Amino acid sequence: MSTLKNVLARPRYGFDVFPSAREIVSEFFFRLNVFRTRKNWLAAFSWTTTLLFAVPLVVFATKYFSWKLVLVGFFYSMVGLGSHGTFYLHRYATHRAFRFRNSVWRFICKNLVIKIVPEEAYVISHHVHHKYSEKAGDPYNAKAGWLYCFLADVNHQGIAQDMSAPAYDRVKLLMNHCGVRLNSYAQYSEWGSLCHPGYAFLSYSLNWIFWYAAFYAIGGHALATALFGSAFVWAIGVRTFNFAGHGGGKDLRRDGIDFHTKDQSINQLWPGFVAGEWHNNHHLYPNGARSGFLRYQLDLPWILIRTVHALGGIASYRDYKAEFVEKQLLPYRATERASEGAHERQ
Repeated sequence: MSTLKNVLARPRYGFDVFPSAREIVSEFFFRLNVFRTRKNWLAAFSWTTTLLFAVPLVVFATKYFSWKLVLVGFFYSMVGLGSHGTFYLHRYATHRAFRFRNSVWRFICKNLVIKIVPEEAYVISHHVHHKYSEKAGDPYNAKAGWLYCFLADVNHQGIAQDMSAPAYDRVKLLMNHCGVRLNSYAQYSEWGSLCHPGYAFLSYSLNWIFWYAAFYAIGGHALATALFGSAFVWAIGVRTFNFAGHGGGKDLRRDGIDFHTKDQSINQLWPGFVAGEWHNNHHLYPNGARSGFLRYQLDLPWILIRTVHALGGIASYRDYKAEFVEKQLLPYRATERASEGAHERQ
């Protein structure tokens, strides 16, 4: 955990202030500028690949548009991409909530959908987020505002570019299970990242070629552009999640729904139903393979985990539902009944 204190590159305005919109935007373009330093490559790569999805979206809208395919794309982006992000990036890559049987199963599961988010940009910063939620150092602190969170992948989530060799080796341990080819210290010193740009380009290219060909085989360019275009909507929208998932910087927690009290994360119906992202439950048990605990809390990534486990692809997983019921839900209900009884006696 001590590694997390200085693992992220510090923005020019620091992590301990709430910058203005102008400062945030200035930092965004400062960190995208690969002509200033090649170490900005990952931020530029992430936004370039995201904006490229706008091309098939425009092609679909102008040449192949149909309401049926809009619904297909909507389902694919919200449910398919959303649930896979929770399944792979959140529960596996970051929190190791389950363990794959072997690297073949890991490769298959990490490529079940169009690749959008580089593991490095998600995993390292998310560990820091849990360590410093809504405090100085949180890379997407909701109290700092919507724009602070929306541009966090560029401004706050990149790793520090001046780590010592021992510090860099410790950071590599956070990613050594993801199947990503990690840079040597000499390569890190050149590129400022855990992943080499060549590997990133190759992995994205092969994934995109495979899925476009697969969608084309099923439904031609119309289906392929609809689904690749829907990826643009998800890639932009997911950047807004943490702001809403922490109440927009306000305490919106509700008794009997949000049981975690150490931060202002909340359980929201839409992210929960479409992506299994019951965020308050997740902050209560970060390394759990399930976060849908209450009866109505559908958890599609958990269903996927159980399915892959049944097929032999997942060797083990952590499930905290029984502990949640025993330590959180039942005591809450007992307190509620006691309070109601006292009120009736009055």
